[in-house]
Amino acid sequence: MAAPWREGGEDRWTRGQESTDEKSSEKKKEFWKFLQLEEENVKCVSVIIVGAGSRGFVYTFYAMNFPKRMKLVGVVDPRAAAREKIKKYHEVDEDKYFEDWREAVEREKFADAVIITTPDKLHKDPAIAFAKKGYHILLEKPMAVTPEDCKEIVSTCKENGVMLAVGHVLRYHPVSVQIKELIDSGIIGDIVHIQHMEPVGFWHFAHSYVRGNWRNEAESTFSLLAKSCHDIDLISYWMGKQRCIKVSSFGSLSHFTKENKPSGAGSRCLDCAVEEGCPYSAQKIYLNKGHFGWPVEVVCSNGVYDIESLTEALKTGPYGRCVYECDNDVCTNQVVNMEFEGGKTAAFTMMGFTYALGVRSTTIYGTKGELRNRGKSHITVYKFLTNEEVTYPARQNAFIPPYLGGHSGADYYLIDAFISAVANNDPSRIVTGPEDTLRSHLLVFHAEKSRRENRVVNIDSEEAELPEP
Repeated sequence: MAAPWREGGEDRWTRGQESTDEKSSEKKKEFWKFLQLEEENVKCVSVIIVGAGSRGFVYTFYAMNFPKRMKLVGVVDPRAAAREKIKKYHEVDEDKYFEDWREAVEREKFADAVIITTPDKLHKDPAIAFAKKGYHILLEKPMAVTPEDCKEIVSTCKENGVMLAVGHVLRYHPVSVQIKELIDSGIIGDIVHIQHMEPVGFWHFAHSYVRGNWRNEAESTFSLLAKSCHDIDLISYWMGKQRCIKVSSFGSLSHFTKENKPSGAGSRCLDCAVEEGCPYSAQKIYLNKGHFGWPVEVVCSNGVYDIESLTEALKTGPYGRCVYECDNDVCTNQVVNMEFEGGKTAAFTMMGFTYALGVRSTTIYGTKGELRNRGKSHITVYKFLTNEEVTYPARQNAFIPPYLGGHSGADYYLIDAFISAVANNDPSRIVTGPEDTLRSHLLVFHAEKSRRENRVVNIDSEEAELPEP
């Protein structure tokens, strides 16, 4: 029996959206009816969350929506507020809450899998340790912040016979898969060129990459890896077996520097004389949102979500700083040019200064046609032979469970695939496994090397110089 929400259709629910339409309600009923039938014979996968911030917390909602499929049995986070937040939603034994992942890994193995959503620089060590203990691993992207560490994670998982899924959620989205199927069908002939663009969103860039956790390379990593390894991975996925052999890249930090600070601006937005004329004002981004979901919840790091707590955080914390006085050093805009085997090419743009947020646009040029998609909406194919334009409705689930609608529902597709893979001992359900993910990660590192050294990077010769773990 096929899952009704996997059969496509235009009706869907995402986080914060509900339809009262009768047809939509029937689809929701079908979803839950199927789920009850399927769950009767499914293994419940026990999971430890390592890093209970925004990403880790989101994945725990899979256990709430599907308690017969996933059970949260352990939580690791150094912040008391993060651990307390989990306690409000999940019943986890008190002795299975840890401040340090080392405490959890030293225990006798007590779960099937671990979901690692720590800060980027803190991915490698817990991934290696839990793999050696026999835990299957869902690791938030990027895998690690150096090519050597990425290779070591992959080799350790292989040596210990554990599954590794990396959080390249976009590969799991039905529209990404649909594009791949259309390419493989031959409808546009052989790929000649892929043009792909990610609009980060002006306020999102200010939040995450100027004031936030990914603003400074020494504390996290460079922005192409932190933000756009998703997109380089998608391009590699669509190209199929063809490997990238050369890459060049250009980019810089624009605008968010002390030199561009407006005359009369203060050090903090809440007491700034020119705040009204600044699009990046913390007051506009956080206080005027009217809710305490993302990104406002990130600002209230004490776990108290009210106007007083938010105001105090903006007065004293990092998210209330003037964007022209932060310690940010990562690129705001970057382009990556790639040559693949067979003369195929691809061009990617990451842009921080956009109105759209995450609404990626893709055009794929083939020898027999052209494919276009924007923002996980419909896919358009123009056929050269018949001068015919065909529109394919975006394939979507009828229902996305509550709080798993991030990345247009791709968060749900990823965690569902990982839990299913572990439950059925079937790594083929993971489409962001070790080999493919390592290949696309290394491509990102090569692109950044090109940008820094202002030269075209020949990938074969560069990878030959990488030491084995």
